[in-house]
Order: sequence, then structure tokens, then C-alpha cells
Amino acid sequence: MQVTSVKYASQSVAKYYFVAALALFTAQIVFGLTLGLQYLLGDFLFPYIPFNQARMVHTNLLIVWLLFGFMGSAYYLVPEESETELYSPKLALALFWIFLAAGALTIVGYLAVPYAKLAELTGNDLLQTMGREFLEQPLPTKLGIVIVALGFLFNISMTVLKGRKTSISLVLLLGLWGLALMFLFSFVNPHNLVRDKMYWWFVVHLWVEGTWELILGSLLAFVLVKTTGVDREVIDKWLYVIIAMALITGILGTGHHFFFIGMPGYWQWVGSVFSAMEPIPFFMMTVFAFNMVQRRRREHPNQAALLWAVGCSVVGFLGAGLWGFIHTLSPVNYYTHGTQITAAHGHLAFYGAYVLVVIAMISYAMPVLRGRVANSRGAQNLEMWSFWIMTIGMGVMALALTGAGILQVWLQRMPTTGAMSFMDTQDQLRFFYWLRMAGGVGFLVGLLAYLGSFFVGGAWDEATDGNNLKAQRA
Repeated sequence: MQVTSVKYASQSVAKYYFVAALALFTAQIVFGLTLGLQYLLGDFLFPYIPFNQARMVHTNLLIVWLLFGFMGSAYYLVPEESETELYSPKLALALFWIFLAAGALTIVGYLAVPYAKLAELTGNDLLQTMGREFLEQPLPTKLGIVIVALGFLFNISMTVLKGRKTSISLVLLLGLWGLALMFLFSFVNPHNLVRDKMYWWFVVHLWVEGTWELILGSLLAFVLVKTTGVDREVIDKWLYVIIAMALITGILGTGHHFFFIGMPGYWQWVGSVFSAMEPIPFFMMTVFAFNMVQRRRREHPNQAALLWAVGCSVVGFLGAGLWGFIHTLSPVNYYTHGTQITAAHGHLAFYGAYVLVVIAMISYAMPVLRGRVANSRGAQNLEMWSFWIMTIGMGVMALALTGAGILQVWLQRMPTTGAMSFMDTQDQLRFFYWLRMAGGVGFLVGLLAYLGSFFVGGAWDEATDGNNLKAQRA
């Protein structure tokens, strides 16, 4: 049985972030199922957890746990890429507890206090930042996020500056700095509704279709370097082309959110053309991942991590690329915007692009953080089953929401006369909502299977597995 250790002791701080990320991910799914039941049973858990509170918790947990995942990934990746210890492990641990406490208190605030009262108690009258989707956090929480982000970026940047510079670490750093800078627009909340929506999309769109894609590309490249042994020069070329396309299409693709909010009409052309090109970098990621696997120079013992990485590229292309393209052109978006088609795209895209890349990093790094080259074959088999169960569950959800969205457009949006009201339309969608619930329950089963893989004992055994031990040494 082969054991190992991290190359740099300070990488061990990543374990705290990974554990917190998985705990918050589980809570997010539980609240998602709660929301699904509230669509079907309107008074479920009312008045204890109303729909608006459950939705805030669900979406905010998504953002927070992914940020924990990104930060943990950076703390693991950067020392290894830079070939030096983390600048300040103590700062990393302190920021972890600050961020976790702030996030927990915010969620408690959402659940325990009416939102208007929470705004009053947290100084929203001093600087009005609350009340916008995904950015519902009270002012103290937003300020705390900025402080944590600055401390984190200082720590990571100083580590990169004092060590080796690689394409992977530099692209990751660019994405993380961009993420932090774009969040500053959450403090801008003008009274003019058009400007308000424009600045709001600067945060939301330029995160998930801009800076986060740089983070995605760098994490995916790191896992593929470690698990395939392909030359860095090859992976670097792919990475540069992918991030260039992601930035070109992502920045101008913001225009597909400007179609009908009062912006100049030329955004319908700019947004349609460049957002129609946004699937290209995701398709390139798919080709990139399969190309690296085909050219691999070794069989790494951690095959589960490789599955998550390849799955990320494929499902990311389907969710962010194909499902995004379905309703991104302005003549189509006129009918589909804000329908369940949007929800189908959002769920599949977030899962494929960001959930899977964080899990790929955790799957690769956690065995090493626990002193193993790779998990035992039994643990990896359970982990691979969890990938397929979660992915099939998410696929059922996405298809159900797509069907619901198409019917919603047909009944509510397209008729010029006699269009069905919103609530009457919702009654017609119940079949699809039950399918969504089935997919959601399946997804939770898959997640529990993944968490269970951490408790399947034993490390990878070279003698019984037959893989090449030198795989870990590159």
C-alpha cells in the first residue's frame, strides 16, 4: 500500500476549504429540494421557511461554497506550481474561519429575520446594496467578502511572486483578481433601473461567463497535467487559446443581458453574435480534455479525478454552451427570458462548468492531503458511481426544466390573444416539476455516495492495482 504526502506543508490548509465547500454544497442541495417541493406544495414549511428565504439561501450557498472550492484549489495548486511554500498559512487559516463565520451568520440572518428587517439592522440605509438576486448579502457581509478576498489574493499573489511562474498559476491569478474586482460592482446600486441592471450583470455575467472561466481553465489544466503527464507546453498552448476565446466572447457576450433593459438597440446584434460564440471555448475545453487523455503518457492511479475532469469539459459544454446557445439570440430570448429554460441552462451550466471542476480538484488533492497517492479502488468505484448518478440526476432536472420552459413559452408568451396567466401556466407544468424533483432526489443520492467515498478505507495499493507508481512523481 503506497502512502505519500504533500510536496509543501502549507498546501494542507486547502483541506479546511474543501471540507467546508462540501458541507455547504450539501446544504445547498437540501434547500434546492425544499424549493422544488414548494413549487408543488405551496405551503411546504410555511411560515418557517418561506420560498423567498429558501431561494436566497440556495443561491447564496452556491456562490459561497464555490468560492470556498476555488480558494482551497488555489491554496493547493499555487504552492505546487510556484515550487514554494504558501506566503502565510496562518493568514489562510484565519481568513477561512472569518469567511465561514460570516457566511454562516448571513444564512442564519436570512432564515431568522424578515429580509426588510435584516436590511434595516445591517445598515442598508447607509449604502443600499441589498435586494438584488445573488447579491442579497447585507452590507457587513459584502464588506467581509472584500476583506477576505483581498487577504486571499495578497497571500496567493505573494506566493506566485516569490516562486516559479507558470501559465496555470498566472491564468488562475488573473481569474481570481478579476472575480474580486467585478464583485465591487455589487456596491453600486443606482436608482436608475437600466444602470442598476447593467452593473448587476457586470457582477453576475462577468463572473460566470468571464473570470470564472479563467479559473475553470487553469484548474482543469492542472488536474490534466497531473493525471495524464502530457507536456506542459502542449497544455499551455491550449490554455491560452481557450482563455482568449473565453474573454473575447464572454465580455462582449454580456450584451445578451442588455437586450430588453433599455440599452441601445445595437446590443441586440453585439449580444447575439458574441454570445452565440460563447460555446466555442467550452467546446475547445472538451476537445482539449479528450486530446490530453488520448496523448497521456501514463496511467495515473487516481482515475476518479480524471473522470471528473473529463466530465467537467463535456457537461460544461452541454450546459454552458449548448443550453446557453438555445436561447441566446435576441429574437428567441424575447420569448424565453426568465422562463424555466433559463433555469435549465443555469443548473446544467453551473454543475458542468464549476461544480465538476471543483470536485475534480478535490478528488485529485484530497487523497494526497490525507497521505495517499490515490484512494482505494473501492473508494474510487463509489466515487465514479456518484459522478454518473449526479450527472444523470442533473440531466433529468435540465430536461424537465427545458420541457417546462417550452410549454411555458407556448402557453404564456407566444399567444397574441388568450395567453394563459402565470399561475395557470404553472399548474400546467406540474408534471415537469415532479420530474425535476425526481432528478433532484437522484442528485442528492449521488452526492451522498460521493461523500461516502471519503469513508471507504484504504489507499491505492500498487501491488494489487498494477498501476505505475511513478505517475505521482511528475
